[in-house]
Amino acid sequence: MEIFQHILNALQFGSFYALIALGYTLVYGVLRLINFAHGDIFMVGAYIAFFVAVSLLGTGGLPLGFTDMNPALVLAITVPVTMVLTSFVGVALERTMYRPLRRKGANRLYVVITALMAGLMLENGNLALLGATRKSFPDLLDKVVWDLGGGVSVTNLKVIVIVASIAVFLFLQTIVTRTKIGMAMRGISYDKFAIPLMGIPLDTIIVFTFILGSSMAGLAGILFAMSYPILEPYMGALIGWKAFIAAVVGGIGDIRGAIVGGFLLGFIEIGVVAMFPSTLRDLFAFSVLLIILWLRPTGIFGVAQTTKI
Repeated sequence: MEIFQHILNALQFGSFYALIALGYTLVYGVLRLINFAHGDIFMVGAYIAFFVAVSLLGTGGLPLGFTDMNPALVLAITVPVTMVLTSFVGVALERTMYRPLRRKGANRLYVVITALMAGLMLENGNLALLGATRKSFPDLLDKVVWDLGGGVSVTNLKVIVIVASIAVFLFLQTIVTRTKIGMAMRGISYDKFAIPLMGIPLDTIIVFTFILGSSMAGLAGILFAMSYPILEPYMGALIGWKAFIAAVVGGIGDIRGAIVGGFLLGFIEIGVVAMFPSTLRDLFAFSVLLIILWLRPTGIFGVAQTTKI
């Protein structure tokens, strides 16, 4: 029965990777841009959730506190506020850093370098403003443990994380495949020069894409902070890189690839920890993913693309 416990743990870890990978794949699918700052947007989302929560709870010496507010109500307010504010961060990066380069026709290499710089700015800006002291995320949800028998147990938070990732995937898949704005997003990925000639506002679609991707990172941030309630400025670096690799393995640009790649990475990591020392987790996980890319360079759901000259 121990294997079922490992499966539940893998689903939880994979959910975090999948939620962040969805942001990578959305932006790449529209702009063919790898937004390397996305992992740090996830970090910013976790910090935004922290400050919103402690403000409403009246802890941390912040002036907006309501000490009698129910933690469940605080959680219900914190989730949408965090997603909205985190989306503002993503849109701000697009407006101030990516859009000027795009309008000047800059080479993609310079845009990638700018994305890396943006991530470092978020990390070190957080460090400069808030210091290196780690933050402890408040308890907003009463922990409930369900015993499934045979030594297998699952918490209500773990179920929420898994269900949230699947719900977000279905929501984004519906938007991209069954709405007019989703059709425009797919059209830009094929030919961003022809789309404006059809009367479709290019910048509006791009901003909407960043809103979707960044809000999902904010949701991942608050769920991760609730699961592992210690926040620090560099928390988004490694998990962001892992989510990016998961998106590439799944087929970056394809929403199905993001969710499959995220869960695949979660299962590989938990499987390695279950059979080998935990220090080998990243080595084995990345080795397996590298083998997958050797066998299928475009990823599981990716397709080879040609460049017109």
